[in-house]
Amino acid sequence: MDVGVVLQCDPPATQTVELAKQAEAAGFSHVWTFDSHVLWQEPFVIYSKILADTERVIVGPMVTNPGTRDWTVTASLFATLNEMYGNRTVCGIGRGDSAVRVLGSRPTTLAELRECVQVIRELGNGREVHLRDRDLRFAWAPDSRLEVWVAAYGPKALALTGEVGDGYILQLADPDIAAWMIKAVRDAAEKAGRDPAAIKFCVAAPAYVGDDLEHQRDQTRWFGGMVGNHIADIVERYGSDGAVPTALTDYIKGRKGYDYAEHGRAGNPHTDFVPDEIIDRFCVLGPVEQHLQRLNELKELGVDQFAVYLQHDAKESTLRAYGEQIIPALS
Repeated sequence: MDVGVVLQCDPPATQTVELAKQAEAAGFSHVWTFDSHVLWQEPFVIYSKILADTERVIVGPMVTNPGTRDWTVTASLFATLNEMYGNRTVCGIGRGDSAVRVLGSRPTTLAELRECVQVIRELGNGREVHLRDRDLRFAWAPDSRLEVWVAAYGPKALALTGEVGDGYILQLADPDIAAWMIKAVRDAAEKAGRDPAAIKFCVAAPAYVGDDLEHQRDQTRWFGGMVGNHIADIVERYGSDGAVPTALTDYIKGRKGYDYAEHGRAGNPHTDFVPDEIIDRFCVLGPVEQHLQRLNELKELGVDQFAVYLQHDAKESTLRAYGEQIIPALS
C-alpha cells in the first residue's frame, strides 16, 4: 500500500513545499493538496516548486472540479508539469465543494463531471478530444501521461467513477463504508465492460499519531463536518433511506449550517455536531499500532493508497512516525 499526504495551500507556500520535501524523505508516494483558490493559495503554482525540489513524489489536487477553471486549462497545467518534471502528476476531481460554494455557485452536474474527466484525461495523455465543435489536442505534449481519480460518495457518482475513473478517492477511513463504496465502484466498472481490478482505490482521512485521544479528536473533528457537506447533498437528493450507508447519513441530523471560512481547519466551530464515534471511524488516530491495524484492514479491502490529511497541530511528528514506523511496516 502506498501512503500519500494531503496538505492545505496556506501561506507561506514555502512551508507547503517544505512539508512535501519532508514527506518524500519519509517515504510518502504522493503529495496532494486542497484546491480552493479563494480560501487558500493556487495549488498548481506550488506543485511546480514541489516537483522542482523533489525527485519522486507524484503531486495533484484532492480534489479539483469542473467549475473553477476551463477544462482545457486544467489539462494544460498537468501536461506542462509532466513535460517539465517527467509525468509526476495525478488529477483528483469531484463535482466541487468549497471552491465553488465560496463563489456562490453549486457543484457541477454528474454529466459535466463525466465529460470533464474525459476531456482532461485525453488531453493530459496527448490525445485528441472533440469539444465545443472543435477537435483539440496538445501537439506539444505527446509524451504526457495522466490518470484521473474521481472522488465520490453518492450512488450515481460511484457508478460514474466505475465507468470512467482511473482511480477512486474516498474521503473517510471507515472500513465498512469503504467496503460498500469499493464494491459499488467495482460493480459499475464490471457492468461497463471495464476491468474492476484496473481501478486504483485511495482512502484519504486525517491521521494523527499520539496517545491523547481527546485532543486528537478535537483536532480532527473538522473532517466530519467536511464530509457532512457532501452527505447533506446526498440526503437532499436521495433521502436517508439506504441509498448510501446509514452510518453516513445519520450523523448529520444535528448539522445546522457550515461556514466555509473555517473549512478544513482544526477548531472549526461549525462541526460540533460531529460525535466522537464518527471521528474515530472516519479518521485514523491513536498510537502507531492502531494506525497499522486500520491501514491493514483497508489494504485487505483492496485499497492501494492511504492519503494522510495533515491539518492538525502535529504535522511533522506524524510525518516522522509514518516514515519511521508505519510506511516500512506496510511495505
